[in-house]
Amino acid sequence: MPLYQKEHAVAHNVLLHIKDSGLKGVNNIHELRYGKPEMYFKSSDEMAKLFKDFPQAFENTLEVAEKCDVTLQSDLKMPTFPIPPESKSTTLEEYLEELTYAGLDKRYPQQTAEILDRVKFELGVINRMGFAGYLLIVQDFIVQAQKKGVRVGPGRGSAAGSVVAYLLGIVNVDPIKYDLLFERFLNPERVSMPDIDIDFSDDKRDVVIDYVKEKYGEKSVAQIITFGTLSSRAVLKDVGRVLGVPLSTINSITEKIPVIQGKVTKIKDALLLPDLRWVGESDDPKLKELIEYASTLEGMARNSSIHAAGIVITPGDINDYVPLYKSGDSGLATQYTMKDLEAAGLLKMDFLGLRTLSIIDNTLDQILKNHGIAVDLDKIDLEDAKTYSMLGKGKTVAVFQFESGKMQESLMKLKPTDLEDLIAMNALYRPGPMENIPEFIDRKHGRKQIEYIHPIMEKSLKKTYGIIVYQEQVMQLVQDISGFTLAQADSIRRAMGKKDQGEMLKLKILFMEGAVKNNIALKTAEEIFELLIKFAQYGFNKSHSCAYAYLAFQTAWLKAHYTAEFLAANMTAEINDLDTIVTLIDEAKVFDINTLPPDVNRSVATFMAIDSQNIVFGLAGIKGVGISAVESIIKAREEKPFTSFYDFALRCDSKVINRRVLEALISSGAFDSLKIGHRAQLFAAIDSALEFAKNSGEKDNNTDSMFGGEMKEMEIVEPKLPTIPNWSETERLEKEKEVLNFYLSGHPLMKYRPHVASFSTLMLNKKDSPLIGKPVRCCGLITSIRTRLDKKEQTIAFVMMEDFYGKAECIFWSESYKKWSHFLKEDAVVLVRGKSELNADSLKIVVEEVIPIEDTIPKFAKGFSISINSSTVSTDDIEKVKKLCISKNDSKIMFSVMEDGNRRSQFYAPAKLPLTQESTNALTQIFGPSNVRFVVE
Repeated sequence: MPLYQKEHAVAHNVLLHIKDSGLKGVNNIHELRYGKPEMYFKSSDEMAKLFKDFPQAFENTLEVAEKCDVTLQSDLKMPTFPIPPESKSTTLEEYLEELTYAGLDKRYPQQTAEILDRVKFELGVINRMGFAGYLLIVQDFIVQAQKKGVRVGPGRGSAAGSVVAYLLGIVNVDPIKYDLLFERFLNPERVSMPDIDIDFSDDKRDVVIDYVKEKYGEKSVAQIITFGTLSSRAVLKDVGRVLGVPLSTINSITEKIPVIQGKVTKIKDALLLPDLRWVGESDDPKLKELIEYASTLEGMARNSSIHAAGIVITPGDINDYVPLYKSGDSGLATQYTMKDLEAAGLLKMDFLGLRTLSIIDNTLDQILKNHGIAVDLDKIDLEDAKTYSMLGKGKTVAVFQFESGKMQESLMKLKPTDLEDLIAMNALYRPGPMENIPEFIDRKHGRKQIEYIHPIMEKSLKKTYGIIVYQEQVMQLVQDISGFTLAQADSIRRAMGKKDQGEMLKLKILFMEGAVKNNIALKTAEEIFELLIKFAQYGFNKSHSCAYAYLAFQTAWLKAHYTAEFLAANMTAEINDLDTIVTLIDEAKVFDINTLPPDVNRSVATFMAIDSQNIVFGLAGIKGVGISAVESIIKAREEKPFTSFYDFALRCDSKVINRRVLEALISSGAFDSLKIGHRAQLFAAIDSALEFAKNSGEKDNNTDSMFGGEMKEMEIVEPKLPTIPNWSETERLEKEKEVLNFYLSGHPLMKYRPHVASFSTLMLNKKDSPLIGKPVRCCGLITSIRTRLDKKEQTIAFVMMEDFYGKAECIFWSESYKKWSHFLKEDAVVLVRGKSELNADSLKIVVEEVIPIEDTIPKFAKGFSISINSSTVSTDDIEKVKKLCISKNDSKIMFSVMEDGNRRSQFYAPAKLPLTQESTNALTQIFGPSNVRFVVE
């Protein structure tokens, strides 16, 4: 890799060490691989000095350069789309019109002049710009994908603004109904390739790629290269490793480098932060080298890989258009990146795999199996009250685009009533526009007045309560106020977003002139222009927001109406993400849905709703149980259910159901439903069961041989299970977690659920909580402890802690560790106080205090708070509470009366109860651990 500056020679050598771990050790970085530091582009003066004795070399070089005459063709190189023989169309333009008008009656049974004029206008622009073939190619592979059972998203990006795309079935949201603009998709005054990105279900995306290869030729289709670059964090770690800088030092730097809006802060900016200023000021030569070389290499390409979505299609052999490279088993890919391909005039497509679509397919399959209903999501009621009620309560876990904590809070305040509300929230929920969410909510509910700088603005802003939310609104306002066409308005919007001062001045003059012609005062027009500039920079594409809000509503509708099936499908999709699975199981409880352990008689490979109130764990989710074992179990029970552990061993294929598989099944609880023997008995009987199955198989073979195969059944006597005590709850849960990765039938924290709910100010899954960066209290179970020495040779510790919802790393610096280390033991339940931080999406707590869970009641609790359901609470329950009470204690009992999950009233009981763990245990026995809390001041 040539370098651009001579002084980068050592940095280049470091890069070679990063890329080739086989190079010699740390002390080798100054031994340049190429001998001398000459691998850089030299200036003409440097070359003249080097070749002073060969002037002819310069003349020859110039002569060769002058004889070179290459013109790179950037014209569009579209693959040929074959018109079907049954069509009467003779050109691509005619065939596009044929398909468009064929879709008109289906999409718009009542055709108005506005619709017909829009169709005619769009077709004219598309055909005039030469993009008929492009739309036909896209339409074709979408239709074929649907025929092959691949779910396609309702739209993505600006393409949702095209009525022609809607009529062709490329998008599935009505552009006219939702005020989406064609010019945002294709600007007739700015010739550039249309860009239609398509979402496919992620488990079937390859089906579409295979179809495209079959249609246009294997040699005409390839994936696209992408380059992984060295971010500040990555390059510091790589360079530090090569230089031999201690990992602890590297981590102390990289952990403090923030990620802002998805981008890792650059080294030069990070060193200005208070927490990292010491790095730049350090006299340590190793640190100086680290920063010097890392800063030089930052942003350079570290590796190449295949773009996750990009596909290029050429008119002929792709080798004739672009250089290729082979990456492992991923097939051929272009050496040009996405942008380079576009500049070369080649057709590139984004075939995106969207997990949400696969989840929808899974949900619909379960609905059909459980209820016999084939749901068509494009025909559901978009004004469904049950769905909006659920959204308004913030119950959006697993709802596409709307599941974050802050979004849930916003929805609870907004109380959305139609799709326009969801479109707006989807657009507003991003840095910049997010600050307008409170104003948007207040205006919707009439708490704040809707005001317009000029009445002409109401037409464009009425649906968003006078707030500019979308790029399309900027375009519409520019058109309404200045009289520009929408195409011109789109060009102005783009210029505003780029903040080119010279261009902005020209645009402002034109805008003001147009406004004056429309009888708008100069001062008012200037005020509007400044407002448009502000919003043009972060206004969102309504077409994209609309399509994704439509998809979000479909997932919300499924969750509201078929909750168990929907959550089961999500669990299957997230089987490798422990935190998400725990969140989904907890969400199921909110809807009174049980997540049952694996069951040899009912489970399939994946999670499955067996009815409206129960989800059963998938067998493939058990560690140590492979797909062959799952298939054997399902096949063996087709004739009849298993009746015992020995029956299971006898009927399943012993080649795949071995000791390891049986241990995993028992530990997971997969035999619990048989109700014959507890887990410890079954575990102890594994060898006996395997031997029983083997001997019974041999007897069957011998019997068939003796009696000519006529004796089909013999009475088989099963051995008795050993008489031994069951595992303790702790042992049972530990074994369960070992094979399922989490606790399912219980949790070591369960007896302390009231403590977690009452004393924790931050639950460990709330990574978007407003408490991040602030002092917090967290209760949890210590799962691992890692210690090391800091730069001063003092012990520090990194302790993993989990609650019911998630996990966090608790950091103990040396002083904190000295003070609290005696409380740090694996499986200990503690409360920690400290400052929360979010680093690379991982929650961390810098600990200041540790309190054993047993000591939290006297320290924080002032009384008990009990939630009771007005329809299910009994007088017996109240009598049981009275028996626990004594008059001498001054702690109160507060009862909250709940209906449909909402508190309707509350009262204090005249009785008083000792504030102890014993009282807590007694109350949880009566009312359940989820309904008991402490009053905390």
